[in-house]
Amino acid sequence: MTQKKTVNHTPNGMTATERRATSALAGIYALRMLGLFLILPVFSIYATDHLAGATPALIGLAIGAYGLSQAILQIPFGMLSDRFGRKPIIIIGLLIFAAGSVVAALSDTITGVIIGRALQGSGAIAAAVMALAADLTREEQRTKAMASIGITIGLSFAFALVAGPILNNWIGVPGIFWATALLALAGIAVLHIWVPQAARSRFHRDTQAVPGQFKQVLADGQLMRLNAGILALHMILMASFVALPLALRDAAGLPSAQHWYVYLPVLLFGMLAMVPLIIIAEKKRRMKPVFVGGIVLLGLSELGLALGYHSVAAIAVALFLFFTAFNLLEASLPSLISKAAPPDSKGTAMGVYSTAQFLGAFIGGVAGGTLYGAFGLISVFIFCALIAGLWAWLALGMAAPRYLRSHMVNVGAIDPSQAQSLAARLMQVPGVVEAVVIVEDGIAYLKVDSRLLDEEALGEFSAAQA
Repeated sequence: MTQKKTVNHTPNGMTATERRATSALAGIYALRMLGLFLILPVFSIYATDHLAGATPALIGLAIGAYGLSQAILQIPFGMLSDRFGRKPIIIIGLLIFAAGSVVAALSDTITGVIIGRALQGSGAIAAAVMALAADLTREEQRTKAMASIGITIGLSFAFALVAGPILNNWIGVPGIFWATALLALAGIAVLHIWVPQAARSRFHRDTQAVPGQFKQVLADGQLMRLNAGILALHMILMASFVALPLALRDAAGLPSAQHWYVYLPVLLFGMLAMVPLIIIAEKKRRMKPVFVGGIVLLGLSELGLALGYHSVAAIAVALFLFFTAFNLLEASLPSLISKAAPPDSKGTAMGVYSTAQFLGAFIGGVAGGTLYGAFGLISVFIFCALIAGLWAWLALGMAAPRYLRSHMVNVGAIDPSQAQSLAARLMQVPGVVEAVVIVEDGIAYLKVDSRLLDEEALGEFSAAQA
């Protein structure tokens, strides 16, 4: 690329194929996440009343077991999809997940459910789904596709907390496990019928981990603070939901079939309360104070649960604060990772981040169950408040984020000797702050300031528009 290319602008929005691929893959991811989370608001009660050998520690292990197997296998599954194809690996993962659901459904002992939950997590398709989404979307539309999938995951979690108690009243926890097996099989049908076939499959640095970059990412103090944050957030989530169902039923006296009366309004109002905070953080460029404030709010919600878990009203107020903070932090952390990661290492950074998230779910489940068994419900909430306090202290030392976003330009085949000069020319485009050109990918990985970016000037470097 020694000369600028003639520009034939393509539409700024997704094509019909990209929209179809994104919506279908988001649906597959959501179906799987529903399977993991539907039992969250009901399992502690079910295991206590119905499963042989259940102890609080083992109940916590059953809740969090999927996190350990998911943490271990999600990056390898992504790598396997490079070798054997995205769809075959996703199908295998969904079948493993369905098998784990069946094992859990048929089990009348806590050990059987632990095995089933670990199998569910072993169907670790997250990285393969993201890689397939990258295969089916243009570089310029990739961020939109990933954001759409992320939003769907959040909505599936919220739906699961409300639907879990309702389904438990209708079909019981074994029925929920059978339903999750069917959801996994439905995911295979969606993959076969609605997800287009990629013209070609290749490696994507923005969504997949590069083994050679792990050392660099793990040595980055800013990224590791954020990884510690997502680990802490999901520790707190899982530990809380070991105790919450029991607190609502046994301490506050609310029948388990009516728990969704609490979850539905606090989730809805928590989502609404989170929106202006996100706008302030991103648009007003107040990310660090809003982020640290969210952690503090999370800790206060846990203290509220510790002090008021005997009252339905007090639990509802504390959960409103909890979900406001949780939704804010869950949305902010991936954005902060994207801002902090080097432009050509985003996929690796997100892979490590996801591993930390799933490890947090495992540790939180085990810690919550162990503490509940040893010291009672109040100890779980105090533990979660202490974890939030430590996280807030860690976050205070975080550097203020740069308000940049990742951007990619398909520059096509170039001579290696031209890569450095092309990166220098890209840096001259208004709004481009960092540029790395990877010759073998034919992609320029950029960090840009959206307020200053000259989209038209940047478009002149795109091979797709030549």
